[in-house]
Amino acid sequence: MEIQVQNQIARTLARDLSIDLTQAMVRTDSTWGKETTLARELEARLKTIAGDRGRVWSEEVFEGRLNTFWEVDSGRPGPHLVLTGHLDTKPVCEGWTRDPFAGDIEQGRLFGHGVMDMKAGLGCQVGAMRTLLDAGIDFTGKLTFAAVCDHMGKQTGSIDLFRRHKFDHCILGELTDMQIYVAHRGRYYFDISTIGRSAHTCHKYQALNAIEKMLPLVDELSKLRYFPRISDHLKELVGPELLMAVGRIFGGLFPGGPSMIPDRCTIRVDTRPQPGVPLDEVRGVLEQAIARAKARDPEIVVEVVVADVKNSFMVDPDATVVRCLKEAWETVMRRPAKLVGGSWLGDTASFGSLCETVIFGPGGEPVYQPDESLALADIEQATRIYALAAARLLKAA
Repeated sequence: MEIQVQNQIARTLARDLSIDLTQAMVRTDSTWGKETTLARELEARLKTIAGDRGRVWSEEVFEGRLNTFWEVDSGRPGPHLVLTGHLDTKPVCEGWTRDPFAGDIEQGRLFGHGVMDMKAGLGCQVGAMRTLLDAGIDFTGKLTFAAVCDHMGKQTGSIDLFRRHKFDHCILGELTDMQIYVAHRGRYYFDISTIGRSAHTCHKYQALNAIEKMLPLVDELSKLRYFPRISDHLKELVGPELLMAVGRIFGGLFPGGPSMIPDRCTIRVDTRPQPGVPLDEVRGVLEQAIARAKARDPEIVVEVVVADVKNSFMVDPDATVVRCLKEAWETVMRRPAKLVGGSWLGDTASFGSLCETVIFGPGGEPVYQPDESLALADIEQATRIYALAAARLLKAA
């Protein structure tokens, strides 16, 4: 039966559909906050792709922002698998030598902003569902495709998806460079403010400039290197060092404003903890840097606020969805698969504890660089792997 399923999928592989849909999505600007247009366009295309096979719809998450679905129910009891990914992208970077939204195909590569993060993943997931249906694969349970909004914001699309719907297994199509990810780091944001004393610029010696008081603190934070006590296995998956950086700084009045020495300066410290590293441990590391800064300048007054917490993710390597994806990967790639992890943050930060999930998709780092492109061969392989994994997981008894 296994060879028969492989042959059926090979005959009906929707390679061209995966490429065409990815290209169409690249041509729509869906930078964060503007993904509603793509959600509606995708819904319309899915209705044509699905025909009378399954249900296609969208759900409003907030303020007109949408999640878009295609669901096929076998009509028989069985597991519910969701293939999911996000619609939104980061802003276009500087340095492009071509139109980032043209979706050009040249020398076996598809060029476009967001093609790797993660429009190709979505295109391949839709192609995989169409492949299974065209192949007439006998399956049980349900198969759902869900393209979600607001990944680049607060992950409200994924949060809403798992609030309204229940799934047994999930494959998240984030870019993994065609590897199988079973773990990723979390994210703790700390907003650290220095508090000064305001005055007119003419009275600078009666003031305490909060920006100047921030400088030794930023210097101490930049020197931090911390290696939490984690297992060798975790070190191999996501790296041994706790990664952190000052990612944003706010202070003073906007250009064109009145003359005033600022009494508050705030930095956002972006920290990326490994699975199992708690918030208090990371805060303790930052407080050590604050203490060193205060030793350099006793006038420094600091406020620390935890601005956001996103969980790390790790799935049991022996989980059913991992096993099915691994077997499918090895069938297509014709070599043993290695389970790895990432330092970036997926929507699994919000739902990884709610559903057995594995992460796999076309595209890899570096991403969001000028003239971003992806090999068409990766799109074809990813479509095949998604289809085989779904067939294995939902196979009829």
